[in-house]
Amino acid sequence: MTPLAVSLGDPAGIGPEIIAESWAQRDAEGLVPFLVIGGAEVIRQAAHSRGLNLPVEQIADPAQAASIFGHALPVLGSDHCPYSPGAPDQTGAELALFSLETATRLAREGKAAGVVTAPIAKGELAKVGFTFPGQTEFLAVACGMQEQDAVMMLAGPSLRTVPLTVHCALADVPGLLSRELIEHRARIVAKALRSDFGVANPRLAVCGLNPHAGEGGRFGDEEARIISPAIAALCAEGLEVTGPHPADALFTPRARATYDAALAMYHDQALVPIKALDFDEGVNVTLGLPIVRTSPDHGTAFNIAGKAIADPGAMIAAIRMAGEMAARRASHG
Repeated sequence: MTPLAVSLGDPAGIGPEIIAESWAQRDAEGLVPFLVIGGAEVIRQAAHSRGLNLPVEQIADPAQAASIFGHALPVLGSDHCPYSPGAPDQTGAELALFSLETATRLAREGKAAGVVTAPIAKGELAKVGFTFPGQTEFLAVACGMQEQDAVMMLAGPSLRTVPLTVHCALADVPGLLSRELIEHRARIVAKALRSDFGVANPRLAVCGLNPHAGEGGRFGDEEARIISPAIAALCAEGLEVTGPHPADALFTPRARATYDAALAMYHDQALVPIKALDFDEGVNVTLGLPIVRTSPDHGTAFNIAGKAIADPGAMIAAIRMAGEMAARRASHG
C-alpha cells in the first residue's frame, strides 16, 4: 500500500505532537499508513511532552513505511533541528520548507498516495525564501498549475465551504470578484465533489457579498452584476447551483441540509462558520490538484506547543480524509 506523506509543519508549533498523537491513535481511528518527512528527534521529544511512548523509525525509502507503520512511526531521512516548542526560528523554518517540498515531490512521483501538511508559520517561511501566500498556492505551482486553478475547501462533519478569494485585504475583495472567477472555481468544486468525495450530483450554494445579499441593490450591486449572472451560467451548464444567499442565514442547520458545499466570497465568510461548527475536525483540502492534499484547519498554535493540550482531532481528520480521497482516485483509475 502506498503511504501518505505528512509534512512536519513548523517544528516549534503543535504539528509534531499532533502527528505523534495521530500515529498513537492510528488503530482506533482506522488511519491508513503514513510517513513523516524529517524531524525524527523533534517528533520523539514532542511525543514525550505528551507522555507518549512513541517508537520512531527512520527510513531511507517511502516504500518501507507500510511494513513499519504498525509498530513504529516511519520518518524519512535524517533532517532535524532542535525541538523548541513555542520558539520558531530559521532552522525550524528551513526544516518545515524541506519537509513540505519533499512530501509534495513524493506525491507527484507516485511514491506517496497524497500529502497531509501540518501547520506552517508563513512569516517564518518567508524568511527562508517561501514566496507564496500559503501552502495551497505553493502546491499549485509545484504541480505545474496556475495558482487560480487550485481551490481551497474547508471540510468538516457539518459543513464544506470554499472561499472564492482567500489571502487578500477585505477592501480588495469586490475588485477581485468576477463572473469568470466564480464560474471557474465552482466547476472545480463540483468536479472534486464527484471524484474525491463521492457526491454524484453536487449541490452548490453561493453566498452574496453584501448584507442581505445586497437587498435588491440597496447595499451594493455585486450580486446583480457579478454573482447572479455567474450562477445562471453554471445552471445553464447543468450544475445545481443556488443563490446568491444572504451569508448570515446560509449556515443554519436547516440551510446546510440543502447543499453539499457553500461558495463564499471571501476568507472569513467561509472560515468563520467551519471553525465555529467543526474546529476540532475541520480539514483544509486543496481541490483541482493532480495529487491529494489535506491539512488540519488550524495554525501552528505556538502558545500551546509542548504543553500537551493541543487537540489532534483535525490532524486525524486530515489524514483520514486524504486516505479516503486517495482510495477513491485509485478505484477510478
